[in-house]
Amino acid sequence: MAKKSYVKANEIQIKGNQIFSPVRQKWLPLTPEERVRQEYLLILTDEYDYSIDQISEEMDVTGRGSAQARADFVIWRSALDKTDQKSPFIIVECKSDNVTIKAQDYTQGENYARLSDAPFFVTHNSRETKYWRVKKDLMPGYIEEIENIPHADATDKEIEDLFSKLRVFKEKEFADLLHQCHNVIRNREKKDPAAAFDEIAKILFVKVYVERKLLTRRGRENLFSVDVLKKQIAENPLDTLFQETKKSFSTDKIFDEDERINLKPATGEEIVRKLEKYNLSDTSEDIKGVAFERFLGRTFRGEIGQFFTPRTIVEFMVHMIDPQEGEVVCDPASGSGGFLIRVFEIVREKILADADREYKKYRKKVESKRNLADTERAKLLQEKYDEIQQTIAQSQEGSRLWNLANRCIFGTDANDRMARTSKMNMIMHGDGHGGVHHHDGFLNVNGIFEKRFDIVLTNPPFGANVEPTDKVLESDITVDAANERRYVREFGESYQYAQARVKAAINKPISSLFALPKSEKSNIKTEILFIERCLDLLKPGGRMGIVLPEGVYNNPSLAYVRQFVEDRAFIKAVVSLPQETFVSSGAMVKASLLFLQKYSGEEKDLFDLTYATAKAEIEAKYVDEIAKRTRRLENGIKKAIENKDVDNRKTLQKELTDYLKQMEGRKAVESRQLLKERFDYPIFMYEAEKVGISATGEEDSNELYPNENLPKGIEKTCLEWYREFLLNPDKLLNSESAA
Repeated sequence: MAKKSYVKANEIQIKGNQIFSPVRQKWLPLTPEERVRQEYLLILTDEYDYSIDQISEEMDVTGRGSAQARADFVIWRSALDKTDQKSPFIIVECKSDNVTIKAQDYTQGENYARLSDAPFFVTHNSRETKYWRVKKDLMPGYIEEIENIPHADATDKEIEDLFSKLRVFKEKEFADLLHQCHNVIRNREKKDPAAAFDEIAKILFVKVYVERKLLTRRGRENLFSVDVLKKQIAENPLDTLFQETKKSFSTDKIFDEDERINLKPATGEEIVRKLEKYNLSDTSEDIKGVAFERFLGRTFRGEIGQFFTPRTIVEFMVHMIDPQEGEVVCDPASGSGGFLIRVFEIVREKILADADREYKKYRKKVESKRNLADTERAKLLQEKYDEIQQTIAQSQEGSRLWNLANRCIFGTDANDRMARTSKMNMIMHGDGHGGVHHHDGFLNVNGIFEKRFDIVLTNPPFGANVEPTDKVLESDITVDAANERRYVREFGESYQYAQARVKAAINKPISSLFALPKSEKSNIKTEILFIERCLDLLKPGGRMGIVLPEGVYNNPSLAYVRQFVEDRAFIKAVVSLPQETFVSSGAMVKASLLFLQKYSGEEKDLFDLTYATAKAEIEAKYVDEIAKRTRRLENGIKKAIENKDVDNRKTLQKELTDYLKQMEGRKAVESRQLLKERFDYPIFMYEAEKVGISATGEEDSNELYPNENLPKGIEKTCLEWYREFLLNPDKLLNSESAA
């Protein structure tokens, strides 16, 4: 290889409304797009050690001379290769976008790489960078994400290794690896399953922290490996890193102040070695959550009485609810945080896409003004861009993303291990963890209280009972003084009223807080109470998605529960899931997804008036008949008393009691029927057969929402049918395809 010339871009040079291009050796208008490009050039030269004479900028790689078909950067392995016009090494495409990079949005970069025979290309924007390899023996569109691009002095062997390092995070493989780590700890340290899991959770958190630090340096070493661990000068290097990690997240109170990694150094080193092939720092999708849940389900099956929602179900439910910016969401049984994470990600994507649309609209307007000088145009664009970036800076209090992370995501779990895992999981996926707490989801604590949420999404624990001995304890609802002041400041009287209500129930059964239990002295299923709790948490007009066992829908003894729901909310959709959906999580129950929209104030008034009118009409229908039959039986009872005919009196009294009870039941049924006729609305019903997961937990075809694994013969997915239904219910009401 020819000796490399060390001409580098040492700094970003800005003069007024101009920015200097070291590659083109000239000053350019300082637009946001140009700034992103020159900042990435600095990374290429400073961190990857490429020299200026290895790079071309704004180069036409199509041979057509089009100003619209130019690569931002073309990089050769050496300056001599560039001079000799050999095939380039790397193509770089830069944008000022904020959106999550997806391959289909950067097809131009792939096309340039294919045309110029470059093996690597990079997609870079304001928020992230991704690296790709081009499979030249396959059709355009077939590219694969890899971990990084080579540094300038990489050997052929290092390049070959990097080209083969696909950035594919295999959920099942990683979950199996976590289970292997779990067994190592149990066997070596003799810890119980829960204690062993806690140690793995700490190491995973350290791994994320260390790899994020390594990522910011963009060095060759970006994995938390045994070599990185051994560079720590300490008696227990893993615990030293854990204390550093804990300090970095001290305000989140995920771990106790005196918490340590309770493993022998050799055991900790072995766990790091097993995990070092996976980089956890910058995975944008919720695949770590899937791995966590696979691992947790296997580790704690039957021990903590809960199971986890398959990610395909989470994805479907969130899209059915369709969360929007500014809406406040709660999961009162959050588990590992799957619903909250996905809501956060989807709303974040919407906010970033909206910010990009706003900027592009402004740019189009500015570029249409032909009388503007290039520098003046650049100044206007940069000012607008900076203004928009401030509105989406997550670290900026009051910004759109700050509000999403700190004011819109709330969850709680009664299991402290799950609550902690949920917070950790959310930190790994971008934030929103500040609203996640460890406490009983039935109780008003930490900003979670009635009529507060636009959206409730949950998969509550099934089958367990809330017993009369399950009482509200003062310790269950106590929050520290600082948070108490904050909640009062933020939520005012509604919070104080909610707290007063739960404080009045101290030492009383939890079920006493609810209307559905038939008696405070009897057990009631947790899923029944969660239905009421979720409805209570919703604001008028709020939306809800909940996983429930099918017995709730068809068990005659639970008709009162169904009526309770009908009296408070529109049933928007019911989607029946196949029996095997939750089998791999350790649950045999057949479940359905229920989607509701709580009545607004006006809708509730209309419902109550309609119901009251129906009751009055049915009451009037039977008033004479009941009065006549009652008088006859009462007269008979009176005569039996006069004749001292005890047996006849008892018979007649029983007949009267039975008759009145029968008529009350008939009136209730007919009133409800009349109500349904007059307060009628369509309900979307769907029977799903393939939902993306098999009974063994393997990936399967999925008919719930648009994806790459649709079953054969599926015309439209359930989500697409539902959206059509919302636009025109009458058209699809009798459609066999959507039933």
